[in-house]
Amino acid sequence: MKNKLIYIILSLTIVFCMDGYELANLIENRLKPDDVKSTNSMKLTNKKGRVKNLKLISKSKDDNKRQMIWFLSPADDKGMAFLKIEYPDKDNLMKMWLPGFKKFRRIASSKQSDSFMGSDLSFEDLTNRKIDDYSYKIINEEETCTYKEEDYKCYVLESIPNEINSEYTKHITWVIKIEDNVYLAIKEHSFDKNNELLKIKNIEFDKIESFYIMNNLFVKNIKKTSSTLLTIDEISLNSGFTNEMFKETNLKRLP
Repeated sequence: MKNKLIYIILSLTIVFCMDGYELANLIENRLKPDDVKSTNSMKLTNKKGRVKNLKLISKSKDDNKRQMIWFLSPADDKGMAFLKIEYPDKDNLMKMWLPGFKKFRRIASSKQSDSFMGSDLSFEDLTNRKIDDYSYKIINEEETCTYKEEDYKCYVLESIPNEINSEYTKHITWVIKIEDNVYLAIKEHSFDKNNELLKIKNIEFDKIESFYIMNNLFVKNIKKTSSTLLTIDEISLNSGFTNEMFKETNLKRLP
């Protein structure tokens, strides 16, 4: 009984003492597959309620640090493709293949805030945040979050970029502990250069094998009153993708 009590006290102390940086690392370092191939639907709704539906195929590796996306529909967008390679020590590589012009367009660092394919996701939203590029603070750990009709204790994490090279001044993220050592970011508020709320993101995950994979992302742009819903329709994991696959010449043909 005494040993059990000591264990409980130690466990509570560990949770209580966890800081924002440690929580960010737990979110980032959950178990992930080596690579992912998925067929996705993307529904864009503008401020007038008009809807555009897109179909796309994504192949990614190393937690999306290498990614290619091909658009299958609608007809006007068919054949357009996107390549992203993230680097630890230099600017990321991003390119779009524009079949109508038969040329590639490089996405410059200064254009990271531009919309990706008319959606409420920017090119910056498609990249991983480097842990050490942000300062973190847990601003609430008493809140209760409802996720898939179940209540969880929620950590509310504030992330502020250390340098002003982002379209955002901060993110407020709601994080739940779904299993031992598995923490999921299920909601996020992102603030613009004027420190005003710009986007709300809601995220759902499916557990596939041993991995929690995002299967539903809803983004609401507060300023534009538009929204984007990204849904995974089909998925396969650990197909054996190589780094050499992720090059611009492979954008020219649909997979």
